[in-house]
Amino acid sequence: MGKFYFKKILFQEGWKKNVKISTDNNGKITEIIESYQGKDYETEVQLAIPGIPNAHSHAFQYAMAGLTEDHSESRSSNFWTWRNEMYNLALNIEPDSLQAIATMLYSEMLNNGYTSVVEFHYLHHDKNGSKYSNICELGERLLIAAKEVGIQITLIPIFYNKGGFQKKYDPEQKRFISHNSEEYIHLFEKTLETTEKYKSNVGIGVHSIRAVNEKMLGEINDYNKDKYPFHLHIAEQIKEVDESKKYLGCRPVEWLYNNFKIGKNHHLVHATHLTEKETKLITSNNSNVVLCPITEGNLADGIFNYDLYQEQKGNWCIGSDSNVGLSPFEEIRLLDYTNRLKSNKRDTFKNSKSANSGEIALQAIYNNGHKSMGNIKSDYFDIGGSLDFLDIDHNHPLIYNSSEKNLLNTIIYSTDTRNINNAYTKGKKRVNDKGNIIANYNNAIKNIKNY
Repeated sequence: MGKFYFKKILFQEGWKKNVKISTDNNGKITEIIESYQGKDYETEVQLAIPGIPNAHSHAFQYAMAGLTEDHSESRSSNFWTWRNEMYNLALNIEPDSLQAIATMLYSEMLNNGYTSVVEFHYLHHDKNGSKYSNICELGERLLIAAKEVGIQITLIPIFYNKGGFQKKYDPEQKRFISHNSEEYIHLFEKTLETTEKYKSNVGIGVHSIRAVNEKMLGEINDYNKDKYPFHLHIAEQIKEVDESKKYLGCRPVEWLYNNFKIGKNHHLVHATHLTEKETKLITSNNSNVVLCPITEGNLADGIFNYDLYQEQKGNWCIGSDSNVGLSPFEEIRLLDYTNRLKSNKRDTFKNSKSANSGEIALQAIYNNGHKSMGNIKSDYFDIGGSLDFLDIDHNHPLIYNSSEKNLLNTIIYSTDTRNINNAYTKGKKRVNDKGNIIANYNNAIKNIKNY
């Protein structure tokens, strides 16, 4: 059990002062008392905002963050050349290495304000492309890493079947492959059993429409029946859009909605290149788009047309994807600022009720981010929910002197993650043994050959 006293804490309806929140032994909220004047608490927090969900991560790619910026003078550098480097890394990771990399990554996510993560996991097999005796071996290593540092995880084993439209998978992709929908469903069901053991969430998904057999995609979607959040990459690169038109006869999002039952429990990652028609297909079906502006910028994907999407009242959240950057504040700012540069207007985030940028952005990434994890939240903090929050440095001059109206915007737009004193999940301060985590990470990198 835990008892917390917050001098100021952000709920969805706004800032509240003098709030006591109590939790049970599992970190679930059992009591919320406003305008509390008593002394029956163990931890006092001056300023808190809710922990932020990270709706899209590839943990193993953290090992190559910063290592793909020395570009060749003799050829163009783009997403597809970067992908070759990623494949090289994926071919050389052992289970122990993956666990060490993920532990380092998840610890850093907590430091930067992410208290939960969706792991879009498609590295399933050994270096020869053969199944481990525990077919969830690598997925379980991710669960172990998350448990060690205290981040909450939704593990999504991903169906990966082809090398591209009408193309067999390449040898470099052999660790990803499920040969049919039955094989994938078996992997998913074993993953479900494993996540239950670790008291974590699970989701279902396919890598992309270019990397799966069309019939099998339908079989997996029908199997799910909207029970679990369904994730997939889509329309990330112009080349993908062009090949979709060539081989499928229409653009990726249009093809997806024309051929399958896609609705509110589907989470479309990137969706960078949308027409107005495709935007309306997503929004009218209440689907969610997962935006990863730092990775999308790093990989030269393009700029998501947020103005058009917002006009249709679309749902969206954020993810760190390749993990080249780990700040949720930077993800929000990059999404906002790139669209300001396109529109020459400063009010990117607005709706019929508000034009407060920070409030709109946080509500979107919190509500839709948790939905992408299989969690339905009615407020940032509610009875029965996990107590996950960020302890913010209220003494920073910009924060200390900000009015309540501008306080969240000051935190998101004018400070950085150094002003997060501590991250709490399940009512526990997450202070990790960095020395041990870093040593294990360094050893893992040394053991990755040929990279």
